Amino acid sequence: MRVAMIGTGYVGLVSGACFSQFGHHVVCVDKDASKIARLEQGEIPIFEPGLDKLVADNVAAGRLTFSTDLKASVAGAQAVFIAVGTPSRRGDGHADLSYVFAAAAEIAASLTGYAVVVTKSTVPVGTGAEVSRIIRQTRADAQFDVASNPEFLREGSAIEDFMRPDRVVVGTDSDRAREVLRELYRPLHLIETPILFTGRETAELIKYAANAFLATKITFINEMADICEKVGADVQMVAKGIGLDKRIGAKFLHAGPGYGGSCFPKDTLALTRTARDVGTPSRIVEAVVQVNEARKEAMADRIAAALDGKLSGARVAVLGVTFKPNTDDMRDAPSLEILPRLMSLGASVVAFDPEGMKEAAHLIPGVTWATGAYETMDGADVLVILTEWNEFRALDLGEVRARLKQPIVVDLRNVYAPEEMARAGLRYVSIGRPPVDAKALAAV
Repeated sequence: MRVAMIGTGYVGLVSGACFSQFGHHVVCVDKDASKIARLEQGEIPIFEPGLDKLVADNVAAGRLTFSTDLKASVAGAQAVFIAVGTPSRRGDGHADLSYVFAAAAEIAASLTGYAVVVTKSTVPVGTGAEVSRIIRQTRADAQFDVASNPEFLREGSAIEDFMRPDRVVVGTDSDRAREVLRELYRPLHLIETPILFTGRETAELIKYAANAFLATKITFINEMADICEKVGADVQMVAKGIGLDKRIGAKFLHAGPGYGGSCFPKDTLALTRTARDVGTPSRIVEAVVQVNEARKEAMADRIAAALDGKLSGARVAVLGVTFKPNTDDMRDAPSLEILPRLMSLGASVVAFDPEGMKEAAHLIPGVTWATGAYETMDGADVLVILTEWNEFRALDLGEVRARLKQPIVVDLRNVYAPEEMARAGLRYVSIGRPPVDAKALAAV
C-alpha cells in the first residue's frame, strides 16, 4: 500500500517508519527542507531508541522516502496521514489546529483518486468533520473519506508500542475506509492485536480520555505521597497495595515531580476546554491540571527545604532535565519550572542529561551544563535526581558523598532506598517515604 505521512515530528516519523516496516511504501513529508535533507542523509532529528536503525533499514529497502513535495507524495496514495503538531493555543488552552487544517487544504488539492485521509495528530472532537468539510470545499470532485486513528506511543518505547500495541483505534463510518485501514494494519491483526472500529468522534475522544485518565493516576498518587509524608507512610507500598487490585493496576502509580511531555499537559488542558465549550465541565480533569502545575512549583521549595531554606549562594547539582528517560523531549518537563525557580532564589545550577542538554540549553538559560553525572556534584550543596535515567540508578554512593560539599540528596523519582542512602552517610529526601535515621540504622 502507498502511504503519505504529512509531518515528520515524533508521531509522523515513528509511524511512517513502522508502517514501512510492515511492508508498505511510505513517504514522509515536511515543509522544512533542511529537516528532510538531514533525514535523507540518515540523521534522525529526535532521540528514540531503535529509530535510527529502523529508518535506515527501510530506506535501504526502498520502502521509506522523504520529501518536501506534498502534491507528488499524496498523488496515488491510498492512505494520507495528518501527523502535524497540535500545540496548546496561546491564551485559551485549546489545541491549535491551524497546521491540521492547512494540511487538509493541501491534501485536497493533491488527491488524484480515492484516499482515506487520516488524522493521526491528537485533535479535539469534531476535527475530522472539519477536515472533511475543508477537503470537500477545496475539491468538490475529490474521492475520499476522513478517519481518526489516534496514536498511543510512549516516548522512549514508541517502536514497541507501535509494533505491539494494546489496541488500535480507528474512527470511521465508511466501509471503504475501514477496509483500507484494516489492510494497513493487517500485520497487527495477524498477531491478534485488538482493532477497535468506532465512529470518528468516539475515536477522537478516546485519545483525550486515555491521556486524561493516566494523568489523573499520576496526580492521584502524587497527592497520596503528600499524605504519606505527613503520617509516616510509604507511598511505594501504598501504590503496590492498590496497584495489585486488577481494577486499578500498577502502571502510572509512581510518585514524582508531576507529569510533563508532549501529550498529557496539552491534552488535559484541551479536554477541559472542549468540555466547557459543550457545557459539561470536567471537574476532575480541571483539578488534575491545577494540582500538577502547583506540584512542579512546590518541588523547588522541597529542594530549598533540604538546605534549610538557604538557597542563596548554594550550588545545586541536577541529574536529568527531560520529562522522562530515553527521550530528548523537553516539552513541559518539570525542570522548566524547577530550575528557573531555584536560580531566582539565588542558587547556581549545574546539570547533566544524557540526551536533553542541547535543547534544554536554549530553554533554561543560566544553567551550567556538566560533561557527566559525577561532574555535576563537585562542590555542590545538594544533589537532585530529577529524571530517572538508567545511568543514574547505580551511582557509586561513596563517590557521590566525596564529591558533594554537603551530603544531601533530593531524589524526586524515588530511585534509591532510604536505608541504602543512610548507610552511605547521605541525608536523603525522597517523595512520600519516611526518612531513615542513620544513627538508628547503625545501631541495628
